[in-house]
Amino acid sequence: MTKELPSLRIPTRARNPEGAPRRVGVELEMNGLTLDALAQVVAMAIGARISSRGRYERVLTGDPAGDWLVEIDFELLKQLGREDHDTETLAGGIGESAEDALKWITTPLVPLEVVSPPLPMARLDEVEDLIAKLREAGARGTSDRVVNAFGMQLNVEIPRADADTLTAYLKAFLCLYDWLFARADINVSRRVTSYIDPFPNEYVLQVIDPAYQPERAALIDDYLAASPTRNRALDLLPLFLHLDEARVRRVTDDPRIKPRPAFHYRLPDSRIDQPDWGLHCAWNDWIEVERLAADPERLTACAGRYRAIVDSAFERLLGNWADEVEREWLGR
Repeated sequence: MTKELPSLRIPTRARNPEGAPRRVGVELEMNGLTLDALAQVVAMAIGARISSRGRYERVLTGDPAGDWLVEIDFELLKQLGREDHDTETLAGGIGESAEDALKWITTPLVPLEVVSPPLPMARLDEVEDLIAKLREAGARGTSDRVVNAFGMQLNVEIPRADADTLTAYLKAFLCLYDWLFARADINVSRRVTSYIDPFPNEYVLQVIDPAYQPERAALIDDYLAASPTRNRALDLLPLFLHLDEARVRRVTDDPRIKPRPAFHYRLPDSRIDQPDWGLHCAWNDWIEVERLAADPERLTACAGRYRAIVDSAFERLLGNWADEVEREWLGR
């Protein structure tokens, strides 16, 4: 008998800045299937047609929300796969093309990735169902092998673009980060990478100060000064690039940063092979960030308390903020 998974919770703010229902994009990494087998499972689940964009990318069309992508998560190999001409053979008489050699080296290490378009939140149950189908088909996640540093990423559309709203979300995330990290139980393979590094303590103290209420330009500048990198559990560079491209590009020209009107939440592992795991694990915890950000009185009190802990070596040594969050600061 299949165990029923927890239901997906609903955010307090359900509309985007244009007044339409907010959307969520999901990026899910895995291995255990070939590229074409993975594309077939996803296409059958969502009723899409499959086309190819080179040898390592499949585009799934037909969803009214937009195209889905199934691809190998390695930009150089994708670029080689789009080329029609043969690549040069490696020196030393190995007899394999550079592309084949690169594919052979990276296949055990680099995940395949399913990337959804921005989906209305009412459709997130479909993602939960898709995860179950992928698991049944043989998809494997982070815990399958030591080298599998695979993640699930959420692109959660913002409810508003004003500075107060964005600052509240950032404050709420920083206040809940220890709890989110403990709940996510991040695999050692991802802990040793730099993909989800925490924010610098000095920046955390700056943002969670109750007096920190910057204008939007100052909010972006402060973030860029402290964290001009994609490798954060909450990556705001795509959002800030969407809001103020020139300001962001003065600091970083990383082509991997694409503009999105969304919070890019990168923390969760992909544990797609585990029966009790699903979208609900990350999504329902993210909802606590949503609810704290939407509750100014609770957010101010929580931030004040957390700042006292971060600012005190004694409190950090003897206290357990994640446990205190669980007891005192959630909006359940």
